[in-house]
Amino acid sequence: MRILGIETSCDETACGIVEDGKRLLSNVVLSSMDLHAAYGGVVPEIAARSHIEAIIPVIRQSLQQAQCTWDDIDGIAVTYGAGLGGSLLVGVMTARTLAITKNKPLYAINHVEAHIYANFLTDAAPSLQDYVLPKHQPEFPMLGLIVSGGHSQLVLWRGHFDYTLLGQTQDDAIGEAFDKVAKVLGLPYPGGPNIERAAEHGDPYAFNFPKAKMPNKYDYSFSGPKTAVLRAAQQQIGESHDFPSHKLSQRLSEAQKANIAASFQRIAVETVVDKTIMAYEEGKPLSVVIGGGVASSPELRRQLAQRLPIEIAYTDRKLCTDNGAMIATLGCFHMLHNQPVADPYKLAISPNLSM
Repeated sequence: MRILGIETSCDETACGIVEDGKRLLSNVVLSSMDLHAAYGGVVPEIAARSHIEAIIPVIRQSLQQAQCTWDDIDGIAVTYGAGLGGSLLVGVMTARTLAITKNKPLYAINHVEAHIYANFLTDAAPSLQDYVLPKHQPEFPMLGLIVSGGHSQLVLWRGHFDYTLLGQTQDDAIGEAFDKVAKVLGLPYPGGPNIERAAEHGDPYAFNFPKAKMPNKYDYSFSGPKTAVLRAAQQQIGESHDFPSHKLSQRLSEAQKANIAASFQRIAVETVVDKTIMAYEEGKPLSVVIGGGVASSPELRRQLAQRLPIEIAYTDRKLCTDNGAMIATLGCFHMLHNQPVADPYKLAISPNLSM
């Protein structure tokens, strides 16, 4: 069974092909991130236009990489939410058209859920042997931490398509918070990788930024730490709270930026790790997995490995950011577990889709 997955929820145009829900045959990703960097974030109209230009070449390249023709493909999976409306529309309309013209079943995929399913890939084609994958698929019950630019959620799976959302962010997602803190420090977009690099030269205990206490013990909030960063930066240069945030980076020294970056990274990661450990101790799952762009963070992986009493296997960092392989993997399980097939004439996008 081979499923082709299409992902266009944000700024990556991606297509991947997965066999039997565990073997990676191809993974092609074309990002328009460089086009958005000048604006400090993703511009929806630019992202959608980029998808239109890239989608067909990316699908063709994915088929070539997998050494497949359409006759070898058993189904098509596509992200229909959550994400940017214009971006989602390009992927869904492409998948709908292909499902009709190629006479393939179509599976509508929740982008957030799919991030976790990247962890089910345990093998790769010879041309993709540079991917570092877990040796075994996760076991149920499974605790999943989803951390990205748009989502921060903690979910307990009892089995495929049987899960409970334990908690989620009540304001910024963790990746979004990294982007905003990076902007205060004058670091380029995207914020996560650039804060990570700056933090290498800083003291993670230079500042003790706060962790929010939430009514639901598994929920997150990053607005407090983000504001604390702003106040700390103003204090470091001897200015009051009304000093413009966009002028701070000009006055901060590189050492000050590094210390703030390292301290914020530590607190932000500790916030999600604390909740994960709490959920593990209460639910005693057999597996713990992470997904989403922030799942590639070495600091997150280090803290989890250090604090969890069970071994945690991480998927390749290339499969943490948005990609078609994760969509195809979840599509495989849709087919294996006889989940409803989407109508290629009617499937609509759902930008605000949640778990």
